[in-house]
Amino acid sequence: MELSVTLQEPQRRTELFGPGDRHLRHIRDALGVRIEARNATVRILGEAPRVAQAAAVLERLQELLRRRDYLDDEAVEAALTEVERREGHAAPGDALTVFARDAQIAPRTDGQRGYVEALLKHDLIFCVGPAGTGKTYLAVAVAVYLLKTGNAKRIVLVRPAVEAGEKLGFLPGDLQQKVNPYLRPLFDAMHDMMTFDQLKRFIVNDVIEVIPLAYMRGRTINSAVVILDEAQNTTPGQMLMFLTRLGHHSKMIVTGDDSQVDLEPNQPSGLIDAVHRLRGCPGIHVLRLTELDIVRHRLVQEVVARYASGAPRGQQELRSSEKDRPGTAPPDLGAAGPQDAVKTPAQHGDA
Repeated sequence: MELSVTLQEPQRRTELFGPGDRHLRHIRDALGVRIEARNATVRILGEAPRVAQAAAVLERLQELLRRRDYLDDEAVEAALTEVERREGHAAPGDALTVFARDAQIAPRTDGQRGYVEALLKHDLIFCVGPAGTGKTYLAVAVAVYLLKTGNAKRIVLVRPAVEAGEKLGFLPGDLQQKVNPYLRPLFDAMHDMMTFDQLKRFIVNDVIEVIPLAYMRGRTINSAVVILDEAQNTTPGQMLMFLTRLGHHSKMIVTGDDSQVDLEPNQPSGLIDAVHRLRGCPGIHVLRLTELDIVRHRLVQEVVARYASGAPRGQQELRSSEKDRPGTAPPDLGAAGPQDAVKTPAQHGDA
């Protein structure tokens, strides 16, 4: 089959074709077609479905070029992916295509599948669940997928700088070096979905931004996917500040584990507060993943289940056995009872 595409802006053919026709070669190699460009016309030859796809990619690139000064390799790859998805060659609900060609991220449980569907459908999503359920990983995968397909221009990764019960003191370095330890899980997920050079280039060009929660005040984030990780460690005031940063054509994803709150004991969690306030609000989706959605080592499910069951069994058994022994006082557990040893979802209500 042969198809001719007439350029809408022939004077910008250099930007459309890329340096040395780089973008045309990219399309040719990806789809297995032959491309000939002359003046304001591009001829595409090959199998009918592939020719149609190549023409659709060129149309998409011309649309993008009307809104930008130039096209890069990522834009061409995103246009290819979008056309393939639109024609049924990729199923976002089952597998998310990312920048790493050998990686396709797919939900592995029914809960995760519902989570991915919610991420693609809604603009503000709260996901609460225990460790290992893929809350952060799938949020990053959807963000990268939307970036690649041209449905988002930026990714903003946010996390509160709260230590997990340890005081680490003053960290050396600039802002980026100080917050890197807190954002390491987000970077780890990113490294599975793109090369180190791609990630570095995206960060340098501000396509991917990593920022501590405290630096979000006063901003409005447009045309981006914004992920707030470890949100259980925000205060209600911080959560309100974060949620009101949502701009036009943006998506916000808030993830956290309400059984691992590292705030001071008398400080309420902004995540738990927000879930209770906003549940049922039109346009806002709240869901909970459970230990059945844990995809780490099989023992993590058992650990989460035991800790979520309430008071440590050993202390309960010890109290019971000591009570039955005459003349023996129960052990001194201090001011806090055993129920205070671990924060569980039950203590905070059903989020």
